[in-house]
Amino acid sequence: HAASRRSPDLTFVPACLPPDPGEVEELQRFISRSKKLFVVTGAGVSTESGIPDYRSEGVGLYARTDRRPVQHSEFVRSARARQRYWARNFVGWPQFSSRGPNAAHVALRDWEQRGKLHWLVTQNVDALHGKAGSQRLTELHGCTHRVSCLGCGDETSRSELQERFEALNPTWKAEALGVAPDGDVFLTDEQVRTFHVPPCSKCGGILKPDVTFFGDTVSLEKVNFVHQRLAESDSVLVAGSSMQVYSGYRFALAAREKRLPIAVLNIGPTRLDHFASLKLNSRCGELLPLID
Repeated sequence: HAASRRSPDLTFVPACLPPDPGEVEELQRFISRSKKLFVVTGAGVSTESGIPDYRSEGVGLYARTDRRPVQHSEFVRSARARQRYWARNFVGWPQFSSRGPNAAHVALRDWEQRGKLHWLVTQNVDALHGKAGSQRLTELHGCTHRVSCLGCGDETSRSELQERFEALNPTWKAEALGVAPDGDVFLTDEQVRTFHVPPCSKCGGILKPDVTFFGDTVSLEKVNFVHQRLAESDSVLVAGSSMQVYSGYRFALAAREKRLPIAVLNIGPTRLDHFASLKLNSRCGELLPLID
């Protein structure tokens, strides 16, 4: 359990009080009553691994900068946008990809191994649940560790692409100025202009991370698969997400329609607060490991 012993990186975690013993008991009761728990996680599960989120008050990317993530249509349409995206991503990748799972990821993996957790849906693209060993897992928005070609669909690993970037840009240097949620960094236009982006080695097409960018939609096939897992479940826990993005929120709405009990563990308000049976304001990595 290296992850649970390593002290959490709280740079990007909003301030909050330690879990109240009454809250721990309430969540324990909720989890104990559940036979087939369906869990949805968001950026608040990864912040303790040193990966910032977008929306947290004061510490999220939106609060600290005026930068916004790349839009799908812009990435597909504009070679300049792709060059900017990949240059930033190239610089941020070594740091981003070396992040490890924290105590929250480990706790959810343990629940799965003990048969408590029926299915885990994550909105995160950082591969940390997989690194922790979760297997009953759907990465709703894909994963930055994979790259696919928009032309022929060929899939490669992101680390392999990193080597191609290095070979194409042997003298290109840029200092990373802070890391962002999706692993990119802040660079000037001047730095970006001379960065070379390779095409797909099979067909010469456009390479894109296997991630749902803003403005794009999750495939119907994946959404239906998750709805099936939800239909088999008897309760829902939302951890580390304000559920502002509809692609995850739709499952909470479906759970409400099925009258499933819903617990929310998130620092700050969420879209579910008015219909959740339980709302807890704690750090995921602090509270989840206390539940057995």
